[in-house]
Amino acid sequence: MMADWWTDRKHRGRGAAAGPWGWGRFFGAGEVRLALLSLLGEQPQHGYQLMKELENRSGGLYRASAGTIYPTLQQLEDEGLVSSEAIDGKRIYRLTDAGRAELEREAETVKRIWRRAESWDDWTGWMRPETAMLAGALSRLAKAAVRAVSHADGHEAIARIQQVIDRAREEIEQIPRS
Repeated sequence: MMADWWTDRKHRGRGAAAGPWGWGRFFGAGEVRLALLSLLGEQPQHGYQLMKELENRSGGLYRASAGTIYPTLQQLEDEGLVSSEAIDGKRIYRLTDAGRAELEREAETVKRIWRRAESWDDWTGWMRPETAMLAGALSRLAKAAVRAVSHADGHEAIARIQQVIDRAREEIEQIPRS
């Protein structure tokens, strides 16, 4: 998952969105509008629903502000990509045919946005208090691995260190989830 994020960022260059640890930005230039179009392609929604869905899809690590969402929705409406109507006191936005065509043209970028959101969601566990109990053990493991690599004699030793870490990961992944 991490390699996918790094490759994605490296190939996009300047303005690329941030990584799962929270540095930089979640969305790159023009991506908020595509994410909103994508969500509206799934179903008509009002602004608050869109904000909550963006938060949910990032595992809570990205929280869109009203100052981001509503001006973007207005821009999309001005461009003819969405339409809106007031229903029960809420402005509901829906995709237009032009919006669907825009989504089709930008399908790869939209896929990349949601892949990145999924990778952020994988890191939400770092925000939980229980994770702090693992910090010492993770730190000791990383330190031992770095120390072993710095003293390793050739690629075979490094490959062995990688195998040990991979076995530990596989064993941890086998622990039943609640």
